[in-house]
Amino acid sequence: MSWLVKPVGHLKGEITVPGDKSITHRAYIFAAMALGSTRISDPLRSEDTDNTLRAVESLGGLVVRVEGTRVTITSEGTSVFTEPEHVIDAGNSGTGARLLAGLLAGCPFMSIITGDGSLRKRPMGRIVEPLRLMGARIDGRADGTLLPLVIRGGGLKGINYTSPVASAQVKSSVILAALNAASQTNFTEPALSRDHTERMLRAMGVKITAEGGTLTVDGGQVPKAGHLKVPGDISSAAFFLVAATVLEGSDVFLKKVGINPTRAGILRLLEAMGASIEVTTLGTEGSPEPLADIRVRGTGDIKGISIPEEWIPSIIDELPIAAVLAAAADGVTELRGASELRVKESDRVFTTVQMLHEAGVKVEELKDGFRIYGPSTVGVGTHNSHGDHRIAMSSAVLSLLADAPSQIKGTGCVATSFPGFPNLMNHLLPGSIETSLT
Repeated sequence: MSWLVKPVGHLKGEITVPGDKSITHRAYIFAAMALGSTRISDPLRSEDTDNTLRAVESLGGLVVRVEGTRVTITSEGTSVFTEPEHVIDAGNSGTGARLLAGLLAGCPFMSIITGDGSLRKRPMGRIVEPLRLMGARIDGRADGTLLPLVIRGGGLKGINYTSPVASAQVKSSVILAALNAASQTNFTEPALSRDHTERMLRAMGVKITAEGGTLTVDGGQVPKAGHLKVPGDISSAAFFLVAATVLEGSDVFLKKVGINPTRAGILRLLEAMGASIEVTTLGTEGSPEPLADIRVRGTGDIKGISIPEEWIPSIIDELPIAAVLAAAADGVTELRGASELRVKESDRVFTTVQMLHEAGVKVEELKDGFRIYGPSTVGVGTHNSHGDHRIAMSSAVLSLLADAPSQIKGTGCVATSFPGFPNLMNHLLPGSIETSLT
């Protein structure tokens, strides 16, 4: 699939972005672990999250019912899980693969997790090491550092573990294994990563304590079934927040977006660069996460900055679209300390720089980031998604700044996280994206 992106004006209107992908993965897995029926409102329906739903369903002992914008999972708990008949395919999702590995490490049978070509290149050693220390037997390519992984679980013990990386996926994988361990687990990371797992499990009655950067989880805990509401995805909202900021005259209102402070770094970045943005907090409204309505206007007055490295964990997925923001800003924007971008769905340092080069933006690739000189005159380009959904959508927003239509190739990958992206963009800016099969 490809898109023809036409720069036809500015964005106007009100939208609701789809449910948060990271939280949807967790909701499906945690509901499968709980005893009873868990009602999940507004989950994201995409290729990645549907793969996770199929994965937990393959373990047996639960019933999945999908009704409109609600998924209900009725489970008898992990004690009745059985060995899946087929290999579990996580598709393109690192979150799905790594969290499922933590769950399956505590199950006394063999399971196999694989993924698409991109996911099979992404590092798994960071979760395999602690899971092996807890007692799981795990084999895989490159000594278990790459998918597929063969997991023989059960009989886990608690550990004291210090992670070399600040990663919510590593932390979550260990927490899930710890719930099925025979003793206490202490997990320490070098910086605070996203805390979606801790928030949701606490809402489901699981005791997780945090002190001095270390999380403590007692083994043998079972989440309580109930109601989980998935907020709007801040990572999906980011594309419209940036598009409205860089297109002068835009005025966009986004409803009920999740603004978890460990995740909402894009809001802080927009404010720091001078965007006209209003955030109206709403509380949680039944979600484990704080929500807000967000209004953004395009004033044509944003400035380049040096992005502090301590902001990176809260903005890591938004950095490609942040690069588009920087291309429209007055002055130099520099990003360092983001080497984690090299091991995402694509090498996002390289592919982000390529995206900007293709449009004539002056940019320098750095080992752990990039340096962007703005404001740049964005030229018409033919962009390649490199199979990365965030590069595809960022390229589309960048192309709105050109003076003639641009083509984005390989946009089928957007179905992994945000299949409705072109429709929402056309709602705010009619005629801006034309899709076609190639």
